[in-house]
Amino acid sequence: MNTIKTLAATTVAAMALATLTGCAGMSQRDKNIAVGAGVGAVGGSVLTGGSALGTLGGAAVGGVIGNEVSKDKK
Repeated sequence: MNTIKTLAATTVAAMALATLTGCAGMSQRDKNIAVGAGVGAVGGSVLTGGSALGTLGGAAVGGVIGNEVSKDKK
């Protein structure tokens, strides 16, 4: 359980640092995809007990959701 908490804290810290520095030139859509992937990775890791496959799957699903949220509604 400590591994999951450490992973979550590290992910949040990395996302905060990226938001403050590296995301300045990103479009809103790119930011939504990155945030979705980060949140999905943490969620996938928690739901699967820290499984690498669960983490990657969660990141993929989160990225897709972040992309869909960004699309223009026509």
